[in-house]
Amino acid sequence: MCQDCGCSITHDHHDTLHSNPQLNDKKTLSVIHKILDKNDIEAQHNRDHFEKHHICAFNLMSSPGSGKTTFLEHLCHQTELKYAVIEGDLETSRDADRLIAKGINAYQIQTGSACHLDAFMVHGALHHIQLDTLDICFVENVGNLVCPASYDVGTHKNIVLLSIPEGDDKIEKYPVMFRRADLVLITKADLLPHFDFSIAEAKAQLLKLNPNAEVITVSVKQPETLRPVVDWLTSQKAALQPKTLPTKG
Repeated sequence: MCQDCGCSITHDHHDTLHSNPQLNDKKTLSVIHKILDKNDIEAQHNRDHFEKHHICAFNLMSSPGSGKTTFLEHLCHQTELKYAVIEGDLETSRDADRLIAKGINAYQIQTGSACHLDAFMVHGALHHIQLDTLDICFVENVGNLVCPASYDVGTHKNIVLLSIPEGDDKIEKYPVMFRRADLVLITKADLLPHFDFSIAEAKAQLLKLNPNAEVITVSVKQPETLRPVVDWLTSQKAALQPKTLPTKG
């Protein structure tokens, strides 16, 4: 969790600032608020940019190794939606290279020591993505169940992945992330017989935190499980269309 930028602090949890002795001084609080405010302004600019190009955007978040990139690799075989991916990692372009090898339009952001993407990073990446031909766009955030939840990057919806090997207790342990989720994907479902993971328990935890979030259990080794995700993505694109997105001619 970053303490220099206050990325663990959100506008909905300002009381947290005053309970953290390392952040409890006026100068630090002022810096944090300025960072968050500037980020929010840039995030709205990104949304406007997506909408100008008739694109519905999704922030993809999870811990490392939950299967974000693998999901995106396999999704292209299940949908006619045209999509691009903005990739976030501390180092290397491995994930973007994997997607490009599959014919998916992808651009890598290397954050260095930053444990999350912010709206300014995403804005810079948008200038490297051909947007005119897209239906949707994914921002694959840095693998981290804490900090990415606190930064609006300018997408329309949040998708959080939770893999079977991680355990069904992660929703309660990382509530800020799951409160922000519009869709939770329980991934690597083919491993259920080998791990002590209860789908029912995970859903019950999520219901307490975020009753509006949808849950879909998926496995890339069972391609038919991706169809409900495609339906959800399509519905989100359609729901946004009448409000803000002119029909593509």
